[in-house]
Amino acid sequence: MSDMPKHTNRLGNETSPYLLQHAHNPVDWYPWGEEALARAKAEDKPILLSIGYSACHWCHVMERESFENEEIAAIMNRHFVNVKVDREERPDLDEIYMNAVQIMTRQGGWPMTMFLTPDLRPFYGGTYFPPDDRYGRPGFANVLQAVAAAYRDRRDDVAKQAAQIVEHLTQLSSVSDHGHELTNDLTDGAFRHFRSTFDSHYGGFGNAPKFPPSMGLPFLLRYWQRTGNSDALEMAELTLEKMARGGMYDQLGGGFHRYSTDAVWLVPHFEKMLYDNAQLVVAYLEAYQATKKPFYREIAAETLDYVLREMYDADKGGFYSAQDADSEGVEGKFFVWSLDEVERILGRENAEVFCEYYDITGSGNFEGENILHIQTPLDIFAKKLRRDEAELEEILLNAKRELFEVREGRIKPGLDDKVLTSWNGIMIRGMAFGYQLLNDGRYLEAAEKSANFILTELSQPDGLLLRTYRAGKSHLNAYLEDYSYLSAGLIALYEASFNPRWLREAARLAEVMIEQFWDALSSGFFFTGKSHESLIVQSKSAYDSATPSGTAMAVHSLLRLAKHLDRADFHEKAVQALSLYYHQMENAPSGSGQLLCELEFLLSTPKEIAIVGETNADDTMAILREIHSRFLPNKIVALLDPSDGQPSADAPMPLTVGKTQIDGRATVYVCENYACQTPTTEIGELGTLL
Repeated sequence: MSDMPKHTNRLGNETSPYLLQHAHNPVDWYPWGEEALARAKAEDKPILLSIGYSACHWCHVMERESFENEEIAAIMNRHFVNVKVDREERPDLDEIYMNAVQIMTRQGGWPMTMFLTPDLRPFYGGTYFPPDDRYGRPGFANVLQAVAAAYRDRRDDVAKQAAQIVEHLTQLSSVSDHGHELTNDLTDGAFRHFRSTFDSHYGGFGNAPKFPPSMGLPFLLRYWQRTGNSDALEMAELTLEKMARGGMYDQLGGGFHRYSTDAVWLVPHFEKMLYDNAQLVVAYLEAYQATKKPFYREIAAETLDYVLREMYDADKGGFYSAQDADSEGVEGKFFVWSLDEVERILGRENAEVFCEYYDITGSGNFEGENILHIQTPLDIFAKKLRRDEAELEEILLNAKRELFEVREGRIKPGLDDKVLTSWNGIMIRGMAFGYQLLNDGRYLEAAEKSANFILTELSQPDGLLLRTYRAGKSHLNAYLEDYSYLSAGLIALYEASFNPRWLREAARLAEVMIEQFWDALSSGFFFTGKSHESLIVQSKSAYDSATPSGTAMAVHSLLRLAKHLDRADFHEKAVQALSLYYHQMENAPSGSGQLLCELEFLLSTPKEIAIVGETNADDTMAILREIHSRFLPNKIVALLDPSDGQPSADAPMPLTVGKTQIDGRATVYVCENYACQTPTTEIGELGTLL
């Protein structure tokens, strides 16, 4: 009986690992839902809304300090209806109330702590509160007492504050920006903005903390490809190199941590998110296409392998959401090393080389321990030591394997094993792209298995998607990003496998997305659809956060499906949505990276490449290798296998209709606006056409 928890609240019935982490707090937590909201109205109590996610370090800190504190919990239970939300399950709530926090405090982050009236209007909030006054922040116990007193004694002031914040939120959510012609003036201005904030020493943009610019880097590569401006390529390359050589990249196990706490990419917040790794795989593979530098290819492959090893359900399919920053209650403990430990494992001679290369010292670079990072590229390091580069590379690889095996014996960080539709969509895209360039069948298999899992386990009989799956249960209505990311992933999967099922499903999802989320009055896509509950505002944001905006990825999918399927209606919707955010792209390019990538696609004349050949035949694969070896981001690729017979004119892939082989060999047609150049079977001629 001694193992029975002292407290259990309503979160014990949830599937979210984050909510389950709080199921035994003394706080009388509710999940978001009718029961909690009805109680707040019935008892006229304010709602204390706490939003976080399972891999969030400071969320764990606030739980230990405040939510497990019986005295603080008693104050919460006495004065508030306490609601706990996983931001990854409910991004709609997270966006609305994070905007409210930023309006109030000019800063945001998680854990988010928000106080609402019973009709859900925010009137006070912040992020992390310590249990008592410290760090220049008010103590949580004092905050609770003050907010409860204000709600009890100064109700008019609370109502006025809430009304003002809702008015601000409504203004943020309204967009009306028609009538501007979309031109390359926008991308030129965006490039100048990126250049003005670029850190020319360490890469990245702005100062510490530094987040991976996952949407900005692909934009810079596209800008370079179109204009030939070498500054754009240099900015992208320096950032990619510094991130991958820094402590933000897991030098032993592959994969990227969430962000760097400093300007030099050394000390990360150690959580690993599926979405970061999915997006960065694409950025590194595109850099490899653009430069042919093997380093970028290696980082992409290591990252994909990390995801398959740690973040993938190999039995069912489906990619997990996140790995925690903490293990054994200590941030980063799983990832750091002491000098003594490394010397004991590797032996003094090999340890000397390894420690110099990865900057491991007795004093350490992180709280007395060492985060592995590379200060000097291997070729320069070999010259410095006057050693053979190949010999050093072998020593380092063997040492990495030894340390990795030892690390595998440590207690691992917690795993958030829920499967989110949207994040799986971008990882399916990353895996499919990885297969195209790296020709590793494991990546294609994982992408197909996960796509099948989502379309089976997270789809409803009426064709609508669900948001999240865990422990055999799928629930919560899907958002715009779920439809748009998954559709984009399925398009990439079609172009990797050429199974027409994936293109048909992508088009079906696009049609549901338009039906559910399109604003018929003033165009553009809402964050939530017709099947969602009504909240205090209906957002129509297109700003990128750590992930691309749902709107930008909707444009991505619609532009490509319009080309693949000759769907003028899809093209029209994409252009209308892009046009709506003209001023955003002009004035806030760093928050519009994905929109800018789609603008580059729209304003280019995308290559429409049709191949007629047996899917896995050598000559077909040779053509695909030639296509994928080149950085051609503004293209679509379709394939007709002659053994399947000619498609009809209304078949899913009009690009291949009427196209035939030359002399029974794999034949490629390079077209623009459905007008094709002379087809060829020769790789050399294909290079010229491309």
